[in-house]
Amino acid sequence: MTAQIPDYDLPETNRQVRLVARPVGTPKASDFEIVSTPVSEPGDGQLLVRNLYLSADPVQRGWAANDAVQKIGDPMRSLAVGVAVKSRVEGIADGDLVYGFFGWQDYAIARRADVLTRIGKPRVSVSSYAGALGMPGVTAWLAFNGLAPPTEGQTVLVSTAAGTVGSIVGQIAARAGARPIGLTGSDDKVAMCKKRFGYAEAFNYKTVDLDEALSSAAPDGLDTFYDNTGGAILDTAIRHMKRYGRIIACGTAATPSWSPPPTGLRNEREILLRALTWSGFVIFDHADRFEEAVERLAELSLDGELQFEEDIDEGMPAVLDALPALFSGANRGKKLVFVGKA
Repeated sequence: MTAQIPDYDLPETNRQVRLVARPVGTPKASDFEIVSTPVSEPGDGQLLVRNLYLSADPVQRGWAANDAVQKIGDPMRSLAVGVAVKSRVEGIADGDLVYGFFGWQDYAIARRADVLTRIGKPRVSVSSYAGALGMPGVTAWLAFNGLAPPTEGQTVLVSTAAGTVGSIVGQIAARAGARPIGLTGSDDKVAMCKKRFGYAEAFNYKTVDLDEALSSAAPDGLDTFYDNTGGAILDTAIRHMKRYGRIIACGTAATPSWSPPPTGLRNEREILLRALTWSGFVIFDHADRFEEAVERLAELSLDGELQFEEDIDEGMPAVLDALPALFSGANRGKKLVFVGKA
């Protein structure tokens, strides 16, 4: 779905999805409620954003569990693409498309620091700025190219390979002449990885013996593991890494809860003997490079060299089921909810 950028009159009410209970494990619909509140006018240094696409991302599970980040009773912290309806921020004009921390709501009062990308007038579909050209795509681009840039002949393993991050990592690897191997949770996503996202091989980790699959697909070992899950997949992948291989830690989706923290590592010796480099990546440490990465990804998309899938629902109530769908694997592509005018 591609939305045009319409004009918006200032409404009287704003729908918000508020967190009302601290989630245990994956957030569920009953942890939230939808309320109506008055719409505020932006003050100096602020802008009023009319959200179009609300994003559902794995990181929100951690935000919802952390009182320092997400207060009970506040709109759920989230990324979104929207229109600057009224801007009192230098460099952002009324009518500009923007992407940033605007929360699960129709309208948001934001500061410049909340805006990750001032898009202005979109070059590609509006929704893509929340996915392939948003945090997931930029994460894939900056983490992979910055921490373990792929080269011809390398073997690269990627978990959650059909997700937005994983699908772009696979395409980056293939473009560089590397051999990407993807792990995903269903047979149709395996097919999508090989048909659309450049994967030389892909496996449904739920139905294969992963140790045997990796021995067969990468008999000489893995140069790089782009890890979006941690857990048992990571434990197995480490045993297949080449000496001096690199692991990019980008997500921990396999851990259902960090309260209490799970038992620590038990495979340190593999890391030691293989002389592995294991690097964590947090996208928000690289906000100064966000717009640069968006431009490069937009160019690839316009040239037809970047494929991506989107799973878009409509209407504010659909937000309540977005995170459960994400963690169950029910989504097919970037999970978004459209709340703007078509």
